[in-house]
Amino acid sequence: MPRTPWTTRGPPPEVLAQAVERRPVREQVELDTITYAGRQHFLPGLARPRFPPWDRGWHDPWHSPGPRYEDMPLYKERGCYICHQGVRMLEGVRQARWLTKTKLVEGLPPPVLSIADSLAQQVEEHEERVKQAISHARFWDTMEVAPRREHYCPVLFEDLIHLCRLISVKWPSLSKRMLARNYRISATWERESILLQVRGLNGILLNSVAPIPPVASEEEILATEEYVLETFYPIAPTIDLQEVNVYKELNDTGFRDGYPYPHPHTLFFLESANIRPNRFRPEQLRAKMLMFAFGNALAKAKVLYGNDPQVLEQPVVVQSIGTDGELFQFMVFQLNTTDLVSNDGIKNLVWIDSDQKLYEKAQCVPEVKKRVVTKPAGIYGFQPDTFKKFLALYLHGTV
Repeated sequence: MPRTPWTTRGPPPEVLAQAVERRPVREQVELDTITYAGRQHFLPGLARPRFPPWDRGWHDPWHSPGPRYEDMPLYKERGCYICHQGVRMLEGVRQARWLTKTKLVEGLPPPVLSIADSLAQQVEEHEERVKQAISHARFWDTMEVAPRREHYCPVLFEDLIHLCRLISVKWPSLSKRMLARNYRISATWERESILLQVRGLNGILLNSVAPIPPVASEEEILATEEYVLETFYPIAPTIDLQEVNVYKELNDTGFRDGYPYPHPHTLFFLESANIRPNRFRPEQLRAKMLMFAFGNALAKAKVLYGNDPQVLEQPVVVQSIGTDGELFQFMVFQLNTTDLVSNDGIKNLVWIDSDQKLYEKAQCVPEVKKRVVTKPAGIYGFQPDTFKKFLALYLHGTV
């Protein structure tokens, strides 16, 4: 092709302007759409018919579209960010700490560790029973060769709780407790300019007649004023939370007035989903434990001290334990203040002991090589210290 100005630099501007000049729109003729409505069955090449909405003549709540959000009585212009049991926080514990204005302390608090050390001899005596509880959940309670996690995780939890009750017979005050299932919590607070709420179903709550005494001293509580909360900019702190405009600002413990076991003690979370994508990762589980421990503590604090933001005279302590049937997460949360708007002032405290294995592996089927059993079925890598911490948290507040 010969090299001309058109091939090297394109057409001249006046020619290009004529090419892109708007042309008059042709008069369009509206045609009727041919559908297969008259045939009463699908035919390829014909359009799908559109019928007017059918009027039943009466109100059917199961097939009613419902009112618009703007027409609902609880609709508000200001959005509220909800944390429910299905929320998986991207930033994990770091995000939950910012939302709850909490300082993290690694490991369990000294009062719990002292209880665990004092129970060392009793745990050694019942070590065989703990192994039997694991074997009961993994081998004996089902006819399946390898039971699913959704089966053995709740069974293991019930066996460990039963074993704790047997060991703690010498303390009569431990009988004044109650396990609550399927209760609903609701706690509302404001963080900077964000309205937040923890609500809905959560774990299994162990209630007690008397509250857990404060774990941190007054000096440790006052020292939290100098602590600077960690941020994760540019990620928004409300990421993964559900934003709604239809809500009610409610603070409710989930129990009626006069309930004989009014104080929350320990919150248990069982990650028993058999499919791995349906289970919370350990970091997400710890964030969920922190949010709901905070929610239970905040709801109880507002019942005791009112809705006004303040530094609590008597901090509210709530414990939490999470497990997937093998790995355990231990947490102790202390609510020191309900003044959560700003980053200044007293902070709340949380102690976390993460990723504690109760046992390494449960060999359901023996390994056989060349007709020789190289690894028989059974429990391997049993860790008695994990059950010692489980028992210490169960006894905390009484012993």
